[in-house]
Amino acid sequence: MTMARDLVRWLREREVQVFVEQDMAAVVRDVPSWPTEEIPDAMDILVVLGGDGTLLSVIRRAGEYEIPILGVNLGDLGFLTEITQEELYPVLGNVLQGEFQTHERVALRAAVVRGNREVGVFRVLNDAVINKGALARIISLRTTINGEYVATFRADGLILSTPTGSTAYSLSAGGPIVYPSVKTIVITPICPHTLTNRPIIVPDNVIVRTTLESESEEVFLTLDGQAGFPMQRGDTVEVQKAPGRVLLIESPGKGYFEVLRTKLGWAERKA
Repeated sequence: MTMARDLVRWLREREVQVFVEQDMAAVVRDVPSWPTEEIPDAMDILVVLGGDGTLLSVIRRAGEYEIPILGVNLGDLGFLTEITQEELYPVLGNVLQGEFQTHERVALRAAVVRGNREVGVFRVLNDAVINKGALARIISLRTTINGEYVATFRADGLILSTPTGSTAYSLSAGGPIVYPSVKTIVITPICPHTLTNRPIIVPDNVIVRTTLESESEEVFLTLDGQAGFPMQRGDTVEVQKAPGRVLLIESPGKGYFEVLRTKLGWAERKA
């Protein structure tokens, strides 16, 4: 990673103390590192080099620290990593002088409850998805909001997403695009057996509980499309707003709708 080595050198020339995660230690030598599974809460800024997937994995580990994150996209323009390689040093120069703004995003806490015990707890920025394996039958998911029964969805699965995640899996399943600062949770059935089962938008101060009622060999809770947790009949997934905020450093040259138009390929009408 030539870019990472150049970045470390650039920061050190400006007397900035630099740390790298353990996986990068073999590439960027003579720099203090920390375990990949952890992110120190003493950091002032996190710089993430990669794509949206890399950024999502960092956010799951950043926990409740509320550290501003500068996401630098090394490929195509990302929804989250909106800083290009060419913008990196000008933007980072402004950041070091305290001249930057952040997008505030909400994360979700997703817990798998088995019996009366939480057997898995996760933090996601995009979505928590209950889905069946490729050969499994349709599954039944009894869903409540703050204890009030909503419906038993018979479907291939259910997506519980943040506004940030509304442009991810939820969108491909027919869910709405939600502006990132709107305080909501989006509930989107995947290929429901009843065609009138449509996406539902609820406030983010509620607790959504979904219980797997059907017997199926392969049902998983998938976190941000990257990590999976096997579920059993009777397991309940509890989803609610996670503590803390996710702070993404803005690109000074791009607004949300510009990124949206570019990523989704919306054609602009010419005069």
